[in-house]
Amino acid sequence: MSSPSKRREMDLMKLMMSDYKVEMINDGMQEFFVEFHGPKESPYLGGVWKVRVELPDAYPYKSPSIGFVNKIYHPNVDEMSGSVCLDVINQTWSPMFDLVNVFEVFLPQLLLYPNPSDPLNGEAAALMMRDRTTYDQKVKEYCEKYAKKEDAGAPPEEKSSDEELSEEENVSSDDELAGKADP
Repeated sequence: MSSPSKRREMDLMKLMMSDYKVEMINDGMQEFFVEFHGPKESPYLGGVWKVRVELPDAYPYKSPSIGFVNKIYHPNVDEMSGSVCLDVINQTWSPMFDLVNVFEVFLPQLLLYPNPSDPLNGEAAALMMRDRTTYDQKVKEYCEKYAKKEDAGAPPEEKSSDEELSEEENVSSDDELAGKADP
C-alpha cells in the first residue's frame, strides 16, 4: 500500500471516529458522502447537508474536492452544482490538513464568514451585502426546505425532478407542522 493511500485510509478512519456519518460511494476510498451540520451561532444552525468528498490520487498533497449535495444558500457555494469556493481547500491546502479539518474548521468557517467578494452565487453575495437580515432569513428558509436530516440521508441520484416538485408542494404543510412545534 502506497503512502498516499495509507494516509487516505487513516484520515477517513479519523473522520469516522470523530462521529461524522460517512457513506462510501466506491471501494477505493476516494469518493464518499459526509453528513455535515450547520455551525452554531450561524443562520445555518439546524441544517444538515450531505457533502460529497472526492480525494484526488495525490491526496494529501492535493486538496479534496468538496460539494454540497442538497441545496444551500451561500455566496461561495454554487447553487446548482453545490461546489464550494474555499481558499484553504483550493489554494492554500497543505498535507498538514486532514479531512477532520475540512469538516470541523474549513466548512464551519465558510458558513460563519462568507466571502461575498469572491462569489459562486452572485445573488446570495449581492443580497448579503445589501441586506444581511433578508439574507439570513433566506439562508434559514433554504435550511428548512432543503437541509433537514432526511434530505442529507437520501442518495442524490434517487431524487427525480418530479419528486422535487411534489416536495415543494409539501413544504407548506411541513412549515405548518414546524410552526406548531415551535412556541
